[in-house]
Amino acid sequence: MADIKQNNYTEDDIKSLDWKEHIRLRPGMYIGKLGDGSAPDDGIYVLMKEVIDNCIDEHTMGFGRHVDITLQNKTVTIRDYGRGIPLGKLVDVVSKINTGAKYDSKAFQKSVGLNGVGTKAVNALSGYFKVTAFRDGKEKTAEFERGVLLKEYKEQKTTEENGTLVTFIPDETVFRNFNFRHEYIDAQLLNYCYLNAGLVINFNNKRYISKNGLLDLLQHKTNADELRYPIIHLKGEDIELAISHNNDYGEDIFSFVNGQYTTQGGTHQQAFREGYVKIIRDFFKKDFEASDIRTSIVAAVSVRVQEPVFESQTKTKLGSQYVFEGGPSMKKFIEDFLAKELDNFLHRNPTVADALKKRIEQNERERKELAGIKKLANERAKKANLHNKKLRDCRIHFNDEPPNKNKEDFTELKNKSTIFITEGDSASGSITKSRSVDSQAVFSLRGKPLNCFGLTKKVVYENEEFNLLQHALNIEDGMEGLRYNNIVIATDADVDGMHIRLLLMTFFLQFFPDLIKRGHVYILETPLFRVRNKQETIYCYDETEKQIATKKLGSKPEITRFKGLGEISPEEFGRFIGDDIRLQPVILEQGDHIQHLLEYYMGKNTPQRQDFIIDNLRVELDLIETNS
Repeated sequence: MADIKQNNYTEDDIKSLDWKEHIRLRPGMYIGKLGDGSAPDDGIYVLMKEVIDNCIDEHTMGFGRHVDITLQNKTVTIRDYGRGIPLGKLVDVVSKINTGAKYDSKAFQKSVGLNGVGTKAVNALSGYFKVTAFRDGKEKTAEFERGVLLKEYKEQKTTEENGTLVTFIPDETVFRNFNFRHEYIDAQLLNYCYLNAGLVINFNNKRYISKNGLLDLLQHKTNADELRYPIIHLKGEDIELAISHNNDYGEDIFSFVNGQYTTQGGTHQQAFREGYVKIIRDFFKKDFEASDIRTSIVAAVSVRVQEPVFESQTKTKLGSQYVFEGGPSMKKFIEDFLAKELDNFLHRNPTVADALKKRIEQNERERKELAGIKKLANERAKKANLHNKKLRDCRIHFNDEPPNKNKEDFTELKNKSTIFITEGDSASGSITKSRSVDSQAVFSLRGKPLNCFGLTKKVVYENEEFNLLQHALNIEDGMEGLRYNNIVIATDADVDGMHIRLLLMTFFLQFFPDLIKRGHVYILETPLFRVRNKQETIYCYDETEKQIATKKLGSKPEITRFKGLGEISPEEFGRFIGDDIRLQPVILEQGDHIQHLLEYYMGKNTPQRQDFIIDNLRVELDLIETNS
């Protein structure tokens, strides 16, 4: 009875939070994970997206053909040339939940979002937020700090064009040690242009525009000499598709709803995957395996949906079953479009149809060749999972379905789900003891993995390390089963560690390139030095940081050089894989040809590679000499 009384709650336990307090208390509910800017889905990019989405909605409605964006240090400024927020409602629109024009479906029929939360979240999570509306020769401005109104200016006359100007600085008490990466912003802005042909975005004096929509997107994402046939580009009312096949393994499908990049897919992406298989079977009059049809596909699908339903505020996965109320199901809508347009295209282009069929038949042959090996490999993996400790798993995984209760907390943990791939018992032991058992797993390698450049996928099943790693990640049958959002290579900062790093990246690029293309793979940065005196300890990640720390502590502080991860105690390691974790994302830049990259770095030794190593070694030595 005593326990029951202690667990009772009264009126005093009931709290009512205002809008900004709720957003700041539960930021993950509104913007997903926080992060430091090292991942493309970190919160600082979501803040940018929420403001830009409003600009795009204005453009979609026919108001404003360009958007100007500047980023200076950590200050973001976004100016559109739409209709401008009505001046009398300026403060309400950016600071009152459930206030906005998007509730009127006549005004925003196919908007990105309808819940009126976006700019409020940006306001609440910014250390400084300023909004100005220009409308019919008048302007009004309001300034905020962490959602609190600092000053509301009076209306005044202006010669500025209609539109809205927003400036914000993400709150450094929420987004700790953050930095914007221009590669991620570039990708985000390009997507907006691909999905809104004719829209011009100016970012720090760089101009983004697309004339051919998803055709441009797929050309940007692929390399022409990798494609097995020219890109098939199909457009209809509320739908656009671009499709081809290359020589990579797996599926690479980019899906969008109302201009929103749905990184986790949803009903529209699944409808495309199923509809595409059906139409290909019907066209060739053969019951091909679905995996044979979709392996090596590169595609983009964009749909316009009335009042879309997403699975979270970050809008990364579509849940809508229908294109519009009373209309066809998403599956039927996409299937009917493919049945007409793709079927017609293939009949009119027999050369493309023949190349597509040959790619499918090649996949079929390779699958049958691997069938026996896969069966044995799966049996070995099951036994290994039972009898060894290569994988110390976590409790919550990226592909877990959220429970009915506490969805926000669960989603945040899902996004944090991480697997550290490390080598050696001491390093894996330190990480295991200091990790979060809820969201961090550890996979221990045994020695250096095989250099798999130029090998076929057969090696993934024949090599025990690769086979077990593939099963730990759960990616044998595609990215849908991926168990961890973040795959972190954690090796020593020495020559052997760098070599292991390269071998693992070769494995991912060769057989699972989607992991890198979708931003799941990182390098763990750990300190090289510990500088301390009796009062303070500073961990340094390079020579420059060490010199700064040495000057700060003075009087000849103790300096320790960490030679390997195993030398860092579990207590110390906890600092480096917690909230202040430093991750270096593995990014494929536009124009990078995967096979050319692998051949250059992992193929036979070439004079070009020798020159690259020598030149970069000279630069590194010059830097060390300068710092010394």
